Amino acid sequence: MAGGEINGHTELIAHIGYPTHSFKAPMIYNPWFTKAGVNARVIPMGCKPADYPEFLKLVFKLSNIRGALITMPHKVTTIALLDEVLPAAAIAGACNAVRLGPNGQLQGDMFDGEGFVRGVMRKGVTLKNVSALVVGCGGVGCAIAASLAAAGVAKLGLFDVNKTSVLGLGERLKRHYPLLQVTTDSKDPVGFDLVVNATPLGMNTGDPMPLDISRIAPSTFVGEVVMTAEMTAFLAAAADRGCQVQIGSDMLFEQIPAYLEFFGLPSTTPEELRALSKIHYA
Repeated sequence: MAGGEINGHTELIAHIGYPTHSFKAPMIYNPWFTKAGVNARVIPMGCKPADYPEFLKLVFKLSNIRGALITMPHKVTTIALLDEVLPAAAIAGACNAVRLGPNGQLQGDMFDGEGFVRGVMRKGVTLKNVSALVVGCGGVGCAIAASLAAAGVAKLGLFDVNKTSVLGLGERLKRHYPLLQVTTDSKDPVGFDLVVNATPLGMNTGDPMPLDISRIAPSTFVGEVVMTAEMTAFLAAAADRGCQVQIGSDMLFEQIPAYLEFFGLPSTTPEELRALSKIHYA
C-alpha cells in the first residue's frame, strides 16, 4: 500500500462507540499500519445505544470488514449479540473485540483487562496477593476485575452505582476464583494497594471525582481508563498525594498486540506502537 493511502483493497476495523471524541485507537493503529504496509484502517463510528444492535450486525455484512473494536457504552450490550463468547469476555460479562468466525459467526473477546494488568506489571508492581479496588463495573471495569483476579490478587473491592452489574460481576468472579475475597458495597479506598477508576467520570470537564481522593494512601498504585487527557484530574490528584499512577492510554498500547492477533493481522510491540503513535488530547 504505497504511502498508506486508502484504496479498494483496504480492510476496515470499525471502532464503535458513542461519543467518539475521546477515541485514541485510530491514532495508534493507523500510523503502525502505514509503516508496516498493512492495508487496513481503524475508522471511528459513532453509534447511539438504540441503534447499536442492528448496526453491529449490518457492519459485519460489509465485504471488506476485518473486525470491530467496541467501546463505551456498548461493551456489555455486545455479549447478547454474539454467536460465540470467548472465555475472557464471558467472565467479564463484556466484549471489546468482534470478528467473523470461520462459519460467519460473530465471535467476541475482551482485552481491556489484559492490557491494564500488563501495564501495571510492566511498571514493576506485583499483583499476587494484593488488594485492589475497581470503581465502575461496566464493560472495562468488569474486564479489569477479571484480569486482576487471574493475576492473583487476594482481595477485590468492586463498586458501581448499578447494583445489578456489580453483584453479577462479584458472583461470576467467585465462581471462577473461589478463594478470592470479593466485596461489593463500598468505594472507600482505605486499605487497598491498587485503586482503579473504571467509570467515565473524567471524560468531561467538571466531572466529580470517582471517589474520595483524600482517603488514598501515598503507597497506593492508582490507575485510570479515561483517555480524554493524558493526566486526568483524578490521576493528577493521586500523583499529588505521592501515588504511582497509570494513564488510560497505557491499557490501550498494552492490549493492541493481542487485538492484532485476534484479527489475524501482523502484530507488534507496545514500544513500537508508542514510537509511531500520533495521540493528541483535544
